[in-house]
Amino acid sequence: MNTESNEINILNKLSLMFEEFFIFIALLLLVAFFGFTAENFFSTGTLTAILTQLPALTVVTIGMTLVLITGGIDLSVGSVVALSSAVIGIAFTVFELPLLVSGLLGIAAGGCAGLINGVLGAYFRLPIFIVTLGMLEAGRGIAYLVTNSQTVYIGPSIQGLALPISGIGVSASFLTSLALVVLAQLALTRTVFGRYLIAIGTNETAAKISGIRTEPYLTWVLVISGLLAGLGGLMNAAYLGASDPNAAIGLELSAIAAAVIGGTSLMGGRGSIIGAFIGVLIISVLQNGLAQLGVSEPFKRLITGLVIILAVLIDRWRSR
Repeated sequence: MNTESNEINILNKLSLMFEEFFIFIALLLLVAFFGFTAENFFSTGTLTAILTQLPALTVVTIGMTLVLITGGIDLSVGSVVALSSAVIGIAFTVFELPLLVSGLLGIAAGGCAGLINGVLGAYFRLPIFIVTLGMLEAGRGIAYLVTNSQTVYIGPSIQGLALPISGIGVSASFLTSLALVVLAQLALTRTVFGRYLIAIGTNETAAKISGIRTEPYLTWVLVISGLLAGLGGLMNAAYLGASDPNAAIGLELSAIAAAVIGGTSLMGGRGSIIGAFIGVLIISVLQNGLAQLGVSEPFKRLITGLVIILAVLIDRWRSR
């Protein structure tokens, strides 16, 4: 039985590696397409725009990928980003707390939202889809309440996180998101925690029979998703230089699309952080390329929606 299980694990890893390779090829083809069709796509300005927009979506997608691997979903991440950003803005401007403390409070707010999601889903056995859908509305509502539905200007003190570091050319936010991609991939593939997440997503009943207490893991994975969404709120505030309660609307859909494009199954039990990051790159290149081609916002949303549907169809095909 162990030999059989090891063979299945090896086949799954090889399958993910091949998928990551083909997804990377798709990314290169997309870059080449926009490079030939958009006049200024191959420019420093475009690269800077993509790299400054990546961090928030990247860290949120890491959390989403881990939740999807367990067979769950976190629809609240976009609202949690806005909530975290709002907490940071109010803590810094109204209560005049240091930026570091304000940032930690914002991340903690995301962790609290994730903890509520996890406890209600894992211990009270409420459908996680409904729980996180409720948090989507509640988180956005709290963000509006604490900011009085107004954008809170923070200023250059926080924008330094999103600006390229001299001599490196990329921001502290981007380097942080890249480091988290590597750490999350290692945690998923090299630790007991990662193996348990995959086991739970593959068959939760079998995982319980084998002695795994699933509730703590299902809770912790949503706490991690909340904390990463909170970090995404900090990165988003740094990018904007302000806390916008309307920020990150629809971000959860982009995160789900990026994860699924990267090889993560909506049915659970299978996923890759590296693949999800390539999915983030595809989403970002697509949005920037369409903007440079002069595609209007409604058509951009339409095309992004079609990409999400295509990602789900690919996931269904993989499952079969």
